Amino acid sequence: MNKNFWRQMVVLVAIVAFFNYLYLAMAPKRQEPVANISYSRFKAELKQDNIGKLVFQGQEMSGEFREAVVVEATGTVATETGYLKFKTVVPPIPDPELLPALEMHDVEIQARQEEQPSPWSTALVYILPWLLIIGVWWFILKGLRNRPGPGGGLMGGFSKSGARLYLQQRSHVTFKDVAGLDEVKEELLEIVEYLRNPKKFAKIGGKVPRGVLLVGPPGTGKTLVARAVAGEAGVAFFSISASQFIEMFVGVGASRVRDLFNTAKKSAPSIIFIDELDAVGRSRGTGLGGGNDEREQTLNQLLSEMDGFESHEEVIVMSATNRPDVLDTALLRPGRFDRQVVLGRPDWRAREAILEVHTRRMPLAEDADLRVIARATPGMCGADLENLANEAALLAAREDAEQVAMIHFEKAKDRVLLGAERKLVLTDQEKRITAYHEAGHALLAKLSPGADPVHKVSIIPRGRALGVTQQLPVNDRYHYPRSYLMTRIVVSLAGRAAEKATFGEYSTGAEQDLKQASELAEKMVCQWGMSDKIGPMTFDRGEEHPFLGRKLATSKTFSEQMTWIIDQEIEKIVKSAEERADRLVVAHREALNNLAEALLEEEVLDGGSVDAILISAGISLPVESSAAEDQPEAEG
Repeated sequence: MNKNFWRQMVVLVAIVAFFNYLYLAMAPKRQEPVANISYSRFKAELKQDNIGKLVFQGQEMSGEFREAVVVEATGTVATETGYLKFKTVVPPIPDPELLPALEMHDVEIQARQEEQPSPWSTALVYILPWLLIIGVWWFILKGLRNRPGPGGGLMGGFSKSGARLYLQQRSHVTFKDVAGLDEVKEELLEIVEYLRNPKKFAKIGGKVPRGVLLVGPPGTGKTLVARAVAGEAGVAFFSISASQFIEMFVGVGASRVRDLFNTAKKSAPSIIFIDELDAVGRSRGTGLGGGNDEREQTLNQLLSEMDGFESHEEVIVMSATNRPDVLDTALLRPGRFDRQVVLGRPDWRAREAILEVHTRRMPLAEDADLRVIARATPGMCGADLENLANEAALLAAREDAEQVAMIHFEKAKDRVLLGAERKLVLTDQEKRITAYHEAGHALLAKLSPGADPVHKVSIIPRGRALGVTQQLPVNDRYHYPRSYLMTRIVVSLAGRAAEKATFGEYSTGAEQDLKQASELAEKMVCQWGMSDKIGPMTFDRGEEHPFLGRKLATSKTFSEQMTWIIDQEIEKIVKSAEERADRLVVAHREALNNLAEALLEEEVLDGGSVDAILISAGISLPVESSAAEDQPEAEG
């Protein structure tokens, strides 16, 4: 505990002791019961010679009886033996017979002045509430001043940036912990080397970029790379989120930007890392999202600090965002963020390296093949793979296993990709419809040349689906031919075709399949120019808005006739795929029945089991075009 804590405790104890003293000093002392009697009763007791002592104090008289007197309804607490003390009020009209009567009955008489309140107590009554109010505000303001982070003080604290300073000794993440991003590390190592030895670049007149923008989808490792730079660079590293600049008061964000750069210049050479730059760097004057003077002033100050009149050549600004399309163009011009480092989704080799990093502290079983897992997780980024490894470790711990086996990774992959298993009670008919639906997907995926290999078929409800047919490409794809896209639409409609051929009607289970087929056909026509009738033209239909990330009702740049042609071409693609799916399902009814019956019995079939069932039905499977020369490594 620090000295401020003990100092505050001493002050608090002193305040409590002071108020206890005031209470004891000002509290009325406990006295004997006093009877409130009338003046007539007083005269009566005086005639009976029962008054022994009398004290005059202003308009009041108090005294003592010689013998205890029982008085009722006096407003005081009655006693069993009566009262020995009394008090009464003198009438406003003077009684000339009172003093002679008192002398006659030998009553001891005293006179006192009427008590006046102490000036100290009066002053205390008026001053004490103000002292309490001022004291409370003092403690509140002191706490605000001492609070760390942005807004730490009511006045000066608002202007503090609140950026965290990381030194080389405090950061435990280095480039060794970053896997699958070799090109990114090469570019950033150049920045680190410049900060360590700027004279090396100055000899040949080279200037390192002032700003480095890390761009990539969520989870690809932008923040991890920045932390690795902090661990590699032997310089001061200031980290802050862009949202920390924004406050409810206009001008606070700009003040924090100035404070951040001034602090970094004092520690130069240094690195400033601003996470989620789009929080303050959105384009100005777009009219979307409402106006925000505070955000725009913060952005203007950031632009000025990065490339204004004052230079900061030994201060490098790094930033991360997953929405570079919404950033203001002034941020991306040379002199500011003039180098963009793209972090894409890793391929299977990079995924294998990432899994090795995340499993190096896990006891892996001999059958845990990270290469197979990497090939079976296309599209996953670093964060997804870390979550996958963690889920596998949790499953192994739940089963009290000493090592993480391949079965744990398979279960974790199903949980991540498909969702948790649901305990639904399905009727035999519903289970049969699901089995034929998934069997249709698996059958046409095997019969269609160029389709991705079938990895697993399941009728166990997971997530929002009652069943799933999982296809995993052997290699990552970067180009999608028209034939491959048509095959995907055919496979998507295969479950619906199997239901129609078997039960004579459709069910609602193909909702997601129809959505995927329609969206894919729309993109083929409107974005990828795969329509023979329309040709190499693109249209705004189906595109996402760069600011809101969703479709908006924007003005069309094409005629109503073109809209009708687009609709006809989309319908043509989907209809042709449906006809092909219906034709293949009808031609291979025996194989479809065998697959469905096996699913009803086993509930889960892997790719090898599906192949064996189809071969036993007399089907010669085509060679999968997606299979590469290292195909055997992807099995299982």
